[in-house]
Amino acid sequence: MPIYVKDRQIVVPGEAIGEQGKLKIEGHVFRIGKKYYSKVLGVVTINEDTKVLRVIPLKGKYFPVEGHTVIGKIIDVGFTSWDVDINSPYTAVLPVSEVTSKPVTISRTDLSKILDVGDLILAKIVSFDLNKDPVLTIKESKLGKIPRGVLVEIPPQKIPRIIGKKGSMISMIKEMLGVELIVGQNGRIVIVGEDPYKVEIAVLTIRKIESEAHTTGLTDRIKKFIEERLRT
Repeated sequence: MPIYVKDRQIVVPGEAIGEQGKLKIEGHVFRIGKKYYSKVLGVVTINEDTKVLRVIPLKGKYFPVEGHTVIGKIIDVGFTSWDVDINSPYTAVLPVSEVTSKPVTISRTDLSKILDVGDLILAKIVSFDLNKDPVLTIKESKLGKIPRGVLVEIPPQKIPRIIGKKGSMISMIKEMLGVELIVGQNGRIVIVGEDPYKVEIAVLTIRKIESEAHTTGLTDRIKKFIEERLRT
């Protein structure tokens, strides 16, 4: 039975995906008669090993862009690279050549001693197209492993509201709470601070901005919100 789409193809709601046959069709799809259609704006993934075609929604997920700074989570360690979750339908790749300029003897080096599963990194996307996974680097200044902090995830589209005009919102949060905010354009924020209560306030503040991002006068309300919690 035919499949109408290719791996990594972006589909729109109502677009025909194919008819179930050799591949099992899963995810955000619906069937009319023998044909399957996408329910969402999403990306197609085809796993030839498991014989599964899946539609993954793009809403709420990050779509990679070259040059963006992202917060990634190491999910697998290979011989020459790491697989990195960047809150996207696409798994990113961090080659060892984009981690260190020093020569590495692959057969003698356990890459997990450099970065291990579960580690968070601040990285930059150096290349991406629909034919291959995003490639990351952490060799540039201020990039690299994030050793500690509390991870918060929000829709990537709301990151500009966290930052504010010319960085006004994020600067206010940092100054009022004495915390550091590491922000990825993929919807992830790491809060670093010495005072657990102030870190907790920072988390609540980010959640409030997330829920009220569409409203006006947000900066003044956030300032009042923080002031009230600092008094308690």
